[in-house]
Amino acid sequence: MSITVDLDKLAETLADFAYAYLVTVGDDYRAHTVAVTPVLSGRELHIGSVGNSTRRNAAAHPTVTLLWPPREPGGYTLIVDGGAAVNDDGVSVRPTGAVLHRPATPGVPTASGCGDDCLPL
Repeated sequence: MSITVDLDKLAETLADFAYAYLVTVGDDYRAHTVAVTPVLSGRELHIGSVGNSTRRNAAAHPTVTLLWPPREPGGYTLIVDGGAAVNDDGVSVRPTGAVLHRPATPGVPTASGCGDDCLPL
């Protein structure tokens, strides 16, 4: 299910994170992951120069994921799904959904009952 992204809230949320991982897939559908520093500009996250594998993967399979790890253990991970466009400056991603995710505290029931703690943006 795709969750509508409130870009104002995404911009505010991004302030809590330092860097992200861009996850693309190749023709064999194996994941390729690289560390990046996306910048939100308008409705897109712009990523500077990327390697040949990332460019090739994003062009052939434009559905990508950006994952910002938590700054501290136990914190939320920001996960953004989106559509990628390869350009001369690198890659741009237009978000289609975003969540903050972390493992639930043991013994504490969650709303979903699935053993995690997710907050849609």
